[in-house]
Amino acid sequence: MFKTDRLYFEEITIESFNDLKTILQDETLMLLGWGKIYSDNDVTQWIKKITAQYKSHGYSYWLVKKRETNQTVGIMGLIPTTIENTPYNEVAYIVKKEFQGQGLAIEGMIGLKEYAFSQFNLTSFIAQFVPENISSEKIAQKLGMTYQFSYVRDINGENRKHLVYGISKKETE
Repeated sequence: MFKTDRLYFEEITIESFNDLKTILQDETLMLLGWGKIYSDNDVTQWIKKITAQYKSHGYSYWLVKKRETNQTVGIMGLIPTTIENTPYNEVAYIVKKEFQGQGLAIEGMIGLKEYAFSQFNLTSFIAQFVPENISSEKIAQKLGMTYQFSYVRDINGENRKHLVYGISKKETE
C-alpha cells in the first residue's frame, strides 16, 4: 500500500488473522483504548468490517510491518467515525509492546497523515483517545494536531471521557 523509512502498510485480509490476534487479544493494548479483548470470532468480524470499509471508503486500518524484518508492528488506520452525530475521518493506531519506544508510532502516523491528505484528498481528520493515554496525546501533538473538544463515549457499557484532537490540510501547508 505505502511505506515510510522503516515501515510498510498492507491491507488487512483474512490471511492477517494470526497477526491481528496478537494485537486484538493483547489485554494491555486493548483495554486502554478499545475497552475489550477480542475473541477469535470478534477478530474475524473485525476483519470483515475493515475490508468493507476499504470497499466503501478506500481506506481503513492497515497492518503495519517493519520493512527490514517483515515483523508485524501493529495496526494504523484512517477510519470513518461518527461522534455525536457528526461524521469524521479518524487516525488511529496500536503498536505492539515490543515495538513501543522506538519512534515507530510517530513515523507511521506522519506517513499516514501525508497519505491521507495526498491520496485521499481529505481536508481534515481527528484522533480520539482517553485522557489516560498520554502517549497518544503526545503523538497527536507531534502530528500538529490540536485539542478540539471532549465527550463521553460508551465503551462496552462503560462511559469514558475521550479527548478529540484535529488537524486540517491547510494547517500543514
